[in-house]
Amino acid sequence: MEANGFGLQNFPELKNDTFLRAAWGEETDYTPVWCMRQAGRYLPEFRETRAAQDFFSTCRSPEACCELTLQALGMEVTMVPGKGPSFPEPLREERDLERLRDPAAAASELGYVFQAITLTRQRLAGRVPLIGFAGAPWTLMTYMVEGGSSSTMAQAKRWLYQRPQASHKLLGILTDVLVPYLIGQVAAGAQALQLFESHAGHLGTELFSKFALPYIRDVAKRVKAGLQKAGLAPVPMIIFAKDGHFALEELAQAGYEVVGLDWTVAPKKARERVGKAVTLQGNLDPCALYASEEEIGRLVQQMLDDFGPQRYIANLGHGLYPDMDPERVGAFVDAVHKHSRLLRQN
Repeated sequence: MEANGFGLQNFPELKNDTFLRAAWGEETDYTPVWCMRQAGRYLPEFRETRAAQDFFSTCRSPEACCELTLQALGMEVTMVPGKGPSFPEPLREERDLERLRDPAAAASELGYVFQAITLTRQRLAGRVPLIGFAGAPWTLMTYMVEGGSSSTMAQAKRWLYQRPQASHKLLGILTDVLVPYLIGQVAAGAQALQLFESHAGHLGTELFSKFALPYIRDVAKRVKAGLQKAGLAPVPMIIFAKDGHFALEELAQAGYEVVGLDWTVAPKKARERVGKAVTLQGNLDPCALYASEEEIGRLVQQMLDDFGPQRYIANLGHGLYPDMDPERVGAFVDAVHKHSRLLRQN
């Protein structure tokens, strides 16, 4: 594979494949656990040394991943402290689409991301798998049209209602950028991929099925075909659509091995709705990490009891917040490992 200019890498042997086995639906000795939005927005040592353009301190959050993708399309992006990416010249009219760079050229702009992935994979030395990320087309579109974050997504939704054809054109352009970007991440060393639809909750059932779900499906289908064509081994893919509980069944059949859940979804009901063909991931309320270690242990035990021992990856129902105590995060991880082993003994 020469798509990203690196060729195939010789990486250290993976010593801990529990996460990958759970993602593929294989049996595991304990429940694997990881947390989203880590270093750049959360660990104190990263926040203190953060340089604006340093990959390692920015690319661990969903917002920063979106920022990278949209910069590659030629949109000017500024990082506003405490707010995330901001776009001084958002898309306002259909003709603004002409400002965007060709998707093929945009993908080639992301070489430094692939270099960072390769370096990270080497430095991990096989301790844990490396997960690649990207924002889904609708979530990327919201940033482009809103000019940053928004509580209502009214401008982006206005496009869907008033300019449906232009919206589909934009979502298609974004899909065309995402597919080589994700394949490139795997070629560079990513061992799993997560696509996050952070703003699914702003869409109702009808808009989601028209403007989000088809592109979520398309990304999975085309990435898998692209990996095969490039001679790369398949990797498990995760879809995390925050507040997308109304589309759980559709997401479970969208071509992803894992469906991530936010904390508003009851695990037992989710499992009933999606069946046993996919792995579920989630879904402790991130704010539970403000609780005592004893309470965290109790909440984790309840969560694991509800999800069951297999086809499950423990996570928070969203990302870590910047002021969270790393020791509480450690308590969460320890509680998952401890209780999931006990579950398997019963």
